[in-house]
Amino acid sequence: MKLRNSIRPIRLLLLLSGLLALASCRQDETQSLSEYLDYVIENKHIFEAEKEERISRLRNLLGVSNLTPEQEYEINTKLYEEFRKYKLDSAIRYVERNLEIARQLDNKRLTYLSNMYLAQLYSFSGMCVEANQILRSIRSSELPRDLLPVYYEANNRYFQHYATLSSQRSHLHEMNIYRDSLMMVSDPGSFRYRIHLSYKLMGNGKMDEARAILDELLEEVGKDTPLYAETAYAYGYFYRLNKDPEAGKKYFMLSAIADAKSAVKENASFHTLALMYYDQGDLSRAFKYTQAAIEDAVFSNVQFRTTQMSKFYSIINSIYQAKEAKSKSKLQHYLILISVLSLFLVLLFIYVYQQIHKLYRIKEELSRTNGRLMQLNDELHEKNTQLTDSNIIKEQYIARFFDLCSMYIDKIEDYRKSLNKLAQNRQIDELYKQLKSTSMMENELDELYKNFDAIFLNLYPTFVADFNALLVEDERIVLKSEDLLNKELRIYALLRLGITDSVKIASFLRCSLSTVYNYRTKARNKAAISREDFEKMVMRIGVPPENRP
Repeated sequence: MKLRNSIRPIRLLLLLSGLLALASCRQDETQSLSEYLDYVIENKHIFEAEKEERISRLRNLLGVSNLTPEQEYEINTKLYEEFRKYKLDSAIRYVERNLEIARQLDNKRLTYLSNMYLAQLYSFSGMCVEANQILRSIRSSELPRDLLPVYYEANNRYFQHYATLSSQRSHLHEMNIYRDSLMMVSDPGSFRYRIHLSYKLMGNGKMDEARAILDELLEEVGKDTPLYAETAYAYGYFYRLNKDPEAGKKYFMLSAIADAKSAVKENASFHTLALMYYDQGDLSRAFKYTQAAIEDAVFSNVQFRTTQMSKFYSIINSIYQAKEAKSKSKLQHYLILISVLSLFLVLLFIYVYQQIHKLYRIKEELSRTNGRLMQLNDELHEKNTQLTDSNIIKEQYIARFFDLCSMYIDKIEDYRKSLNKLAQNRQIDELYKQLKSTSMMENELDELYKNFDAIFLNLYPTFVADFNALLVEDERIVLKSEDLLNKELRIYALLRLGITDSVKIASFLRCSLSTVYNYRTKARNKAAISREDFEKMVMRIGVPPENRP
């Protein structure tokens, strides 16, 4: 009996030692993964370059002569696959082209498929109205059975994104309905079926069954692939539900590493890691992963990811900046203390040349530090000025935006009523004529540009005069009496508002990309100042002289 009693404490000690060793091993593994993830983030340009090289090879195929429409459709589909989780705008462009090809070929299957791909891309980019219109125009009863998984997946994604963007959790119920429908028509052996099934099982509390599926998927999918990232993320979610955040963190890191190495910009891993580290009080890592998540979302134009991160980013950024400010304050105190001690040493050992030399080096270092601090203060001042400018623009444009939205809703309603009246009166020819006419669109474009000109000149009333002041006198722009701005001035007005992407400028002004380039080049050639500084000076129009860097 005494022997048995003496053995129990030994067993307990061994158990505790084993648990401590296991915790230490897990912590070391997490730290190692964290360091590797930092390395991957710092070198993600390498993986992006590999992605761009694959895309370039596919684009070169489009330049081959005598391509059939079917061949172009296939190449565009491969480009869509490369771009859909990388750059949404480019993916949309290739799917829209495929939609044109499918309609030219009068191929209903390809038309349905392109429309469903387009709906998914629209919902990812925040264009929920357009996505909903496409999905509501498709009847599931008319689709071939093999296209039903694509249809239900598109609806599932739409309601997931709409719930995030609108902050209406009720739409998650519809998302789950479409997920169940997707599973009913999917191949039970497919990846999509099993990954959805694992989430459903976790939601129903069947953790062992969900884990068995995830174990199988991890063995089947290749390491550092998008499918591996998706499976690892599901495993991380599994451990969070099981109240094991450290294990969950490991799999979220594996998912983030796989996404980054695959150049996948539409990912949830960085966002989840940022939240976990924030909850643990590790603001440095939380801030790093938050920045990585926002950079990826902005790069790929995934609107619902940007919405997810925006509120959290403002909170963590303010806390992180406060921590940095506190650290800087301590450093300043230490710097003052060092300076005082240095001065004391110089006075004490004035006769020693070596100490004089040390003092000289200290002063030189302080001078460089002060210069750097002044430079940082100037940069901070410039950023504050830009933020103030942006806030003013945002407030005024939001007000005008709501006015324009209301006005356009009224116009659309009037137009609908007029078409409805023609339809009721069976004036089919007149109805067809109205639908075919582009005059309404042209008038609305003119109205849009007039509103844009008025709003912009309200913000920057001296823009035209200041812009002309940057040009050679003989090349200055003279506007017609009825015009507030012309196309050239609108291009630089958009630049002044911070829209530097020529593709977006061309889209807004309904002109070709080469037209935008030509106007910008022509303006720089007419500049009275350095061509390199011309657009920088345009960006400073409206900024008071005392606020300019």
